[in-house]
Amino acid sequence: MMKGFYQIMGRYFARYKGYIAGTLGMNVLAAVFNVFSFSVLLPILNILFKINTDHYQFVPWGTGGWSNLIDVAKNNGYYYSQMLIDTYGPATTLLLLGVVLSLLTLLKTLTYFGGSAMLAPLRTGIVRDIRNDIYKKIISLPLSFFSEERKGDIMTRITADVNEVDASITSSLDMIIKNPIFILVYVTTLFVFSWQLTLFTLLVVPLLAWGIGQIGKKLKSSSLAMQAKLSDSVSQIEETLGGLRIIKAFIAEEKMIKRFERVTNEYRSISNRVAIRQSAAHPVSEFLGTVMIVVVLWFGGWLIFSGKSPIDASMFIYYLVILYSTLQPIKDLSKAGYAIQKGLASMERINRILDAENNIHEAADPIHIDSLNKSIELKAVNFSYDGNREILHDINLTVRKGQTVALVGQSGSGKSTLVDLIPRYHDVSGGCIEIDARDIRQLSIHSLRSLIGNVNQEAILFNDTIRNNIAFGKDGATQEQIEQAARIANAHEFIMQMPEGYDTLVGDRGGKLSGGQRQRISIARAILKNPPILILDEATSALDTESERLVQDALERLMSTRTTIAIAHRLSTIKNADEICVLHEGRIVERGTHESLIALNGYYKRLHDMQQL
Repeated sequence: MMKGFYQIMGRYFARYKGYIAGTLGMNVLAAVFNVFSFSVLLPILNILFKINTDHYQFVPWGTGGWSNLIDVAKNNGYYYSQMLIDTYGPATTLLLLGVVLSLLTLLKTLTYFGGSAMLAPLRTGIVRDIRNDIYKKIISLPLSFFSEERKGDIMTRITADVNEVDASITSSLDMIIKNPIFILVYVTTLFVFSWQLTLFTLLVVPLLAWGIGQIGKKLKSSSLAMQAKLSDSVSQIEETLGGLRIIKAFIAEEKMIKRFERVTNEYRSISNRVAIRQSAAHPVSEFLGTVMIVVVLWFGGWLIFSGKSPIDASMFIYYLVILYSTLQPIKDLSKAGYAIQKGLASMERINRILDAENNIHEAADPIHIDSLNKSIELKAVNFSYDGNREILHDINLTVRKGQTVALVGQSGSGKSTLVDLIPRYHDVSGGCIEIDARDIRQLSIHSLRSLIGNVNQEAILFNDTIRNNIAFGKDGATQEQIEQAARIANAHEFIMQMPEGYDTLVGDRGGKLSGGQRQRISIARAILKNPPILILDEATSALDTESERLVQDALERLMSTRTTIAIAHRLSTIKNADEICVLHEGRIVERGTHESLIALNGYYKRLHDMQQL
């Protein structure tokens, strides 16, 4: 488990090496001070109960080397205690030893606090980094990735799964880093005092580990299933919000409620199993720890009574205190283990995004361009989303600078896919696309997309002001430039009628505006970007007649000085195009001007006649 934990989280720990080193150092000191504070108990016990009546002489430090260090320390500890008793009496000596114990405890708690405090920036930093990494990855991934993933599932991973990592993994960092140090220091101390007794103790530890392991075995798989069910519920909420009008129109409220309740009941059932399994951690480790203490108490007592023990009674009590102190970090570590299993399940789901392959690669030495000088050429272009079924077949098309080329055809003929290849939202499966005789795969992605402006069928606006939506593609745009773009897009007049003019918030996806208003703002955004290449994807098909007229007028102004590729649903909007290409089942089956295609009496003529009807 810990190996998998470090493999997954190692990249984030590496960013906070200083904090990790600091907390390790603090916890080592805390453990050492804890051991020394317990050692003060020995003379206190002897003074209280008159256990040891031997007379001790001072032994110089270092006598006998490292192997005799414990014996020398024990001897001199008793010597100093006797000196204090002879000088100040038993009561005062007890008080002085109590003060020493308090000071050592203060040092222990201060270093313990320091170790935990150093973990705070580590914990919050890791959670921030994970969120930032997911968002950066989502922004960089190709559009094809999102056609295979549900939005609700992605939302769950960036919210609930990251929260689970925070609640389980990062909140357990204190226990993960601190407890192994405490266990190591305590077990080393136990070996130093009695290796025979400690070896016997370690024979009991596998029982403790087995009990803990049995509980945590299925926790990770249950947590994965739990997060998957949570994703289902979020996806359903997202679908419901997007389709509320249809749900009400088809009187399907009850059906959707039952569907949602089924998922939440399944989520509750899995959550119960995870919670019960996690709740068992403390009582099981508590019981097994007590069993271990009882067994060691019996064995140590038997050794002392039989006269075979390497330590005396007071040392045995100290040994038991250290042994019992070892149990708490073991229990905390097991508790952290259960939490980590849950967190690793969420981290695996997050890694499906972070490790997703981005097949749109920047060239090793990309060419930077800032203008279109001659033409855009598609040469023998083929494209398939999955490598099996081809969407586009042998597309050959040249769009010269300043020309307007229109793409028409039935739904599913490949029009939108074709224009998505030019800014490299996808890469061609065969053939190539060139701008000014340079393969676009050799161009800098940033400079390529800087040349292109998009106006889509669905005007996509962000929940921000009108001003910021228009200036979205151009940093540092002045108010004068924004207003000029809005005027060209026939948008300035209705914007000024808004309560706060250009500072009016448009709402989620521009929901406070009409379809025509949203489209004109998206055109103003394209005008302000001032790209040499313009891609129009059925920009007027969803509008009423009056809005279409205003938008079409704005588009014609925008197209007049640019190289344009327009997908058209309404043929009336592209009559004046320099060339019209008719796509059918991924192939260009006809091309020419409006008049020549009508005279050809083929696909285009049939589309034209159906629209006339």
